[in-house]
Amino acid sequence: MPAPPLRRDDPAADTARLLRSAGTPHGHGLPTGQVAPWLAEHARTHRFRVERIPFAGLEGWSFAPDTGNLVHRSGRFFSVEGIHVTHPENPVPEWQQPIINQPEVGILGILAKEFDGVLHFLMQAKMEPGNPNLLQLSPTVQATRSNYTRVHQGADVKYLGHFVDVPPQRVIADVLQSEHGSWFLRKANRNMLVEAVGEVRLEENFCWLTLGQIGELLRRDNVVNMDARTVLACAPAQPAVPGALHSDRALLSWITAERSRHDRRVRSLPLAEVTDWVRGDWSVEHVPERYFRVMAVAVEAANREVAQWTQPLIEPLGVGVTAFVTRRFGGVPHLLAHALPEGGLLETLELAPTVQCTPDNYRHVAPAERPPFLDLVLDARPDQIRYGAVHSEEGGRFHHAQSRYLIVEADEEQAPAQPPPGYCWVTPWQLNSLVRHSRYVNVQARSLLACLNTAAVTL
Repeated sequence: MPAPPLRRDDPAADTARLLRSAGTPHGHGLPTGQVAPWLAEHARTHRFRVERIPFAGLEGWSFAPDTGNLVHRSGRFFSVEGIHVTHPENPVPEWQQPIINQPEVGILGILAKEFDGVLHFLMQAKMEPGNPNLLQLSPTVQATRSNYTRVHQGADVKYLGHFVDVPPQRVIADVLQSEHGSWFLRKANRNMLVEAVGEVRLEENFCWLTLGQIGELLRRDNVVNMDARTVLACAPAQPAVPGALHSDRALLSWITAERSRHDRRVRSLPLAEVTDWVRGDWSVEHVPERYFRVMAVAVEAANREVAQWTQPLIEPLGVGVTAFVTRRFGGVPHLLAHALPEGGLLETLELAPTVQCTPDNYRHVAPAERPPFLDLVLDARPDQIRYGAVHSEEGGRFHHAQSRYLIVEADEEQAPAQPPPGYCWVTPWQLNSLVRHSRYVNVQARSLLACLNTAAVTL
């Protein structure tokens, strides 16, 4: 029997259904304790292999003779180009770097369905070549336009029809969101949560889980992939709580003011002209070796739409730290958001976690030049850490990109009510409200918001 239509005139009802799912640790489908063995079984029964190769081993990819950009012969998928960023207000006022240019808008979609009155979400065991453990839980559909229009001449994307021309009454969330602003140039994906109508055939490599089960899995390292986390962040799962330090109007005004005061300018640059980066047979690297490198891999994946391919990947040097500092004001939990400019964002900046960096990149600088609150996060006592897990970034474009995700409790001395310029206290509900609109909350902050939406952590 089809599920009843969502009551779009009653947002509180949507939130209540999501909260009920987040509070349900045992679902209709796969038990939480069997997810790890289920993923391991898929890894055993399908051939997966990722091998680092020289650029000369890439098939269909080459460095364009006129620009040096790394491009695909089809003109689709993505390219690796250069940018020149000038930003006088930044500690580094000017730099050049390689960046991924992928102008296509992909679909990241999770299908929802009620079982016994509780919303469940259809998750996929998906192999991505950049994941350190290859297989992680991904959205029901995770596909670029080139993939779902079959430029690669591979198999059709399963369940895609649920996310194309979907009736509005079935939509729980549907919003364009940015991806990593340091490594993508103005990249956006359509983040969708859609409720299914009628029976849904369960295909191989897929399972139904409640938000509560996904929250439990988010407490574990490298299980729920980045694309799933960003979609789950868009769910309207945070109840409205009065008592925010700043009104919604004041918060929006602050974001607008922060965007206005930064004179960040970005222009495209041929990859061959990017200074301080050197192209070798196996990589494009920074000199001195820092930040990240561009490299190439050959991939075998028996359960993907295409079984074999080669591609470039960005490989960061070092494990990142991504953390929200949290405090209560008048009994109401708040998160300290950072209005963080990034070179690849369409807007000048989006709200980021309090700390978002790779600490190894700051070992050579004076303590006063280190990012604010970094030492607070790195030196936090165990009783201050409300949430902690290592998660991978986008495994389809980044090689072994991992960050330690944290929510750290602080006091007035460590994180004052009047924070430094560029920082603002927001409630989880305010953050969740902003995510319903494009380009307000960056992908790292959305990962931590997903942990709140699924009750992986409660404040």
